[in-house]
Amino acid sequence: MRVPGTQAEIDHALLWSGVFLLVFGLVMVYSSSIAIAEAGRFTAQQPTYFLVRHALFLGLGLLAAFAAFQVPLKTWQQIAPWLFLAGVVLLALVLIPGVGREVNGAQRWLPLGFANLQPSELMKLFAVLYAADYTVRKMPYMADLKKAFMPMAAAMILVGVLLLKEPDFGALVVVVSIAMGILILGGMRTRLFVILVALLLAAFAVMIIVSPYRRDRIFGFMDPWADAFGRGYQLSHALIAFGRGELFGVGLGGSVEKLFYLPEAHTDFLLAVIAEELGFFGVVTVIALFALIVHRAFLIGRQAVMLDRIYPALVAQGIGLWIGVQGFINMGVNMGLLPTKGLTLPLMSFGGSGIVANCAALAILLRVDWENRQLMRGNKR
Repeated sequence: MRVPGTQAEIDHALLWSGVFLLVFGLVMVYSSSIAIAEAGRFTAQQPTYFLVRHALFLGLGLLAAFAAFQVPLKTWQQIAPWLFLAGVVLLALVLIPGVGREVNGAQRWLPLGFANLQPSELMKLFAVLYAADYTVRKMPYMADLKKAFMPMAAAMILVGVLLLKEPDFGALVVVVSIAMGILILGGMRTRLFVILVALLLAAFAVMIIVSPYRRDRIFGFMDPWADAFGRGYQLSHALIAFGRGELFGVGLGGSVEKLFYLPEAHTDFLLAVIAEELGFFGVVTVIALFALIVHRAFLIGRQAVMLDRIYPALVAQGIGLWIGVQGFINMGVNMGLLPTKGLTLPLMSFGGSGIVANCAALAILLRVDWENRQLMRGNKR
C-alpha cells in the first residue's frame, strides 16, 4: 500500500501482521476448498475456483484499503451517520423477496452479478464509525441513561431486528459488542454498563430459548458426541481435526476432514483445517497475530487519546474490539468453547464482503496511526 510520507510513518507490526493473515488465509482457503471445488458442486470441476475468487476479493479489499487510507478521520466522522443509515437500508433490502438471495435457509446477500454483497459485514465497519461519532457527541451525558444510551439502544434494536430476520445472530452479537464496547470506552459509568450487559445477556438467552434451531446449537455444543451425525456434526468433526493435527499437523494439504466431512471448511471452520494441517503451532501463530493486531489497535487508540483525538481513538479501539470479538468467537466455535455461529475468521476466511470490510478497517486503523505520528512530529518542531 502506498501511503503519504516515508515507510517509518506507518505501524509495521500492524501492517505486516494484517498482510500475513491475508496471504495465509488465501493459502488455507485454497487448501480447504480444493476438494469441493474439484467435485463440481459450485463449478465444472475447477479446483482453483475458490482460490481465484478469494484472490479477486483480496484485490478488491486492497483497493478499498488504499481508498480508505486516503480519507482523513475528520471526514469519516462527518459521514459516519450516513454510512450507518446506508447500512440499515442495505439490511432492509436483503429481506425484500426477489431482491435478497437466500442460501442454506438464510437470506443475507444481495446479488451483484459477479458476486454477492453481504450487508451485515459492512454494517460492522459502519457500526464502529457511527458508535464512535455518537459517543463523542454524547460524551457530556455519559452518566445519563436516557440521553447517553437510549438513542443508541434504539439504533441497535433496529439493526438487531433486521439481522434476526435474515437470520444472522452472530453478526448481531458482534455489532452489539462493538457499540457497547465503544460506549464504555467513551466513559459510560461502570454500574450502568454492568446493568446493560446483564439485560443484553438476558435478551440473548430469551432469543435462544424461543428459537428451536438456536436451542439445538446449544445442546449440540454441550455434548456434540451425543448426536455426532446430527446437531453435533460440525463441532465433532472440528474437534477431530484439532485432534489429528497434534503439535505440528499432518502437513499442508493433508487434511482429511476437509474432504466433505467438515462443512464450511473454507469459511466458518477454516481454523479447524489449519489445526489439522499445521497443528498446535499453526493455531498459536494465528492467535498471536490476531492478538498483536488487537494490541496495536488499542495502543494506537491510547496514543490518539493522549493527543486529544477522541474520535480517532474510539475508531481505532472499536476496530480492535471488532476483530478481537469476532476472531475470539470463531476460534471458540472451532475449538468447542462456544456454540456454533455463522461467523467467519476475520482477514482469513473465504467471503468477499468480509475481506473488503476487514481491509478497509485495517486501512482506517493505519490512518489513525499515521495522523497520530504526523501530529506528534509537528508538536516536536
